[in-house]
Amino acid sequence: MKKISALLLAAVLSMGLLTACGDSETAAEAGNEAAQAEDTQAQDDVAAESTQTDAEVEADAEADVAGAETAALADGVLTVGTNAEFPPFEYVDDNGEPDGFDIALIKAIGEKLGVEVEVENMEFASLVSSIGSKIDVAIAGMTVTEERQQSVDFSDAYYEAVQYVILPEGSEIATAQDLEGKTIGVQLGTTGDFIATDDIADTTVQQYNKGVDAVNDLINGRVDCVIIDKNPALVFASKFEGQLVALDGAQFDFGTEEYAIALPKGDADLAEKINAALAEIKADGTFDELVQTYIEGE
Repeated sequence: MKKISALLLAAVLSMGLLTACGDSETAAEAGNEAAQAEDTQAQDDVAAESTQTDAEVEADAEADVAGAETAALADGVLTVGTNAEFPPFEYVDDNGEPDGFDIALIKAIGEKLGVEVEVENMEFASLVSSIGSKIDVAIAGMTVTEERQQSVDFSDAYYEAVQYVILPEGSEIATAQDLEGKTIGVQLGTTGDFIATDDIADTTVQQYNKGVDAVNDLINGRVDCVIIDKNPALVFASKFEGQLVALDGAQFDFGTEEYAIALPKGDADLAEKINAALAEIKADGTFDELVQTYIEGE
């Protein structure tokens, strides 16, 4: 009887062990399935994040730029680069400070924006590369060109101009063809520089950091002519009356061009604010007053 009981007990224990083992294997399988599901979900999440990053990277970059733009004005100062060698748009006054139409205009814009304007006088050729680092914007009788638009954005145009040719009194140069093969003085990095270098055949181009240096070399016979914007050309011709004459660029088939304020690339917020201020200045008569004072009065 004891032997039978022992056998029954052993059978029960065996069944218990088998059941326990089965439960353990089931639990292990369930755990493995859950882990696999978690891994799959994690992979899906990573893929989703990667897809989102690819889709939104440009938007995020623009958002970062917008933040930087806001910070540029947040300190209450707009740092402006110019080249004060381009009268009447910019020049150095009797106190040694930059003045002129462009300087007055950007200060009026700063007043509309409620910020202080600090003007940095530097070489014209350095202006574009300095935007966004040393300076916030640049205003310097700067023409909107495709080449410059690769590096910076521009405000709405504020002035339409044309290049002029400054010649010694009595010069026989009168047409575009007459400019071919001549030695031409230009201010480095200006539209006159581009025209003389790229559009006129067989020229020798002498580049100067200051327009007045090119004019001085013209007076001294070192160059045959100087190509420069209309208003400074008229100023120089008036200053050296009897020695120099300034001819309209239309006579040489030069097209019109537009001046605008150079801005950091992608700075839509700053562009909107400056354009709004510029439009207000034109609407309230301030712009016309500046033209009369600095350009027509000159």
